[in-house]
Amino acid sequence: MKLVKNTIAAATLLAASSASVAGPYIEFGEQGFLELNYSMQLWSQYRDYTSANHDGAGNDIFLRRNRITLMGQQSDIVGFYAQLEAGGDSRAGNDDKAVSYRDAYITLDFSDARRFILGRFKNTFTRENLEACLEPLTLDRADASYSPFGGTRDTGAVMWGNLGDTAAFQYRVMVADGREGDDVAKKLPRITTRFHWSALDPEYDYGYRGTYLGTRRIFTLGASYDYQADVAYADYTNLSDKKDYKAWTVDGFFEYPFKSGTYTLSAAYFDYGIGNAINQNPDPSLPTNTELEGFYVKAGYLYPKPVGVGRLQVFARHDGNDYNLDSGALDRKLTSVGANYYINGQRLKLTAEYQNVDFKNEDPSNPALQDYNQFTLGFQFIL
Repeated sequence: MKLVKNTIAAATLLAASSASVAGPYIEFGEQGFLELNYSMQLWSQYRDYTSANHDGAGNDIFLRRNRITLMGQQSDIVGFYAQLEAGGDSRAGNDDKAVSYRDAYITLDFSDARRFILGRFKNTFTRENLEACLEPLTLDRADASYSPFGGTRDTGAVMWGNLGDTAAFQYRVMVADGREGDDVAKKLPRITTRFHWSALDPEYDYGYRGTYLGTRRIFTLGASYDYQADVAYADYTNLSDKKDYKAWTVDGFFEYPFKSGTYTLSAAYFDYGIGNAINQNPDPSLPTNTELEGFYVKAGYLYPKPVGVGRLQVFARHDGNDYNLDSGALDRKLTSVGANYYINGQRLKLTAEYQNVDFKNEDPSNPALQDYNQFTLGFQFIL
């Protein structure tokens, strides 16, 4: 049963849900069970501009995340996970958003060192993408944490596992769809590898957390490489000059509970490239972040004693994004400060964050590409 518990913890963290949260529970067969969870994040967001063609300030209230999750085990080896979501509902007037499968996959756990996930799930490239979105340190992730193809998820299979007596070393090898469509020069699979080393308590799940709220002592260093051959033409008009996609990232995470409180520090660097195709004559669907260089640094402090009915954690982060476009229009830095107030751990939480966005080269005709300030008040509920 120990293997079953570890499998469920890994699956739960993978889909950005809390391993400590348990909803309605149904047993079937000798070893099978099904668990149902619901989670929701409600945001009220104020910005200095309303849209790309409207420079007046505006406020938007929307469901950032809105999820129903089914997870469980068929046997001691085989597990499953399916997550339905209508995220972003009511954002910018987009009401009644359609529900779709965010995740749908099977897990096969033969041993701690030999595990498999098959289906649609979080791609294994960046640490912050793998951090549970319902257990973050700051309000949301860096733009550079999302890869150009597949976004947060991809469809395929990954082999992964923990090595050593203390599970200090973890490896992952993922084969997935990557970029698809008529504009791709040649349809080949996307290959992603990741490795991390934990010097203190191991991070042995497939997913990470943005904060462990002082329950563990963590110091982890990670590195990943992402590759897909022939993803685009540099000269799309003549269907010539095929380019490969290559990306790499390094990251570090530290969290330690002292008597004075729990301190968290996390940082990462990203480098994406497709042979500078974006600045030549690419297909119209080639994403603008294909030549992106970026980084983030974030820190947090959790007070050692309750403040009122809950616990208070303050945080700050700084992100930098250089898109390497000839126009330089998207290059920017983001600085945020805020606080999490845990009324009942991650199950019931309030978050407030102020963010300043500073563009290197402002676009005078587009308010969305000019310096602006943003304030977000978030409410989180998990069944």
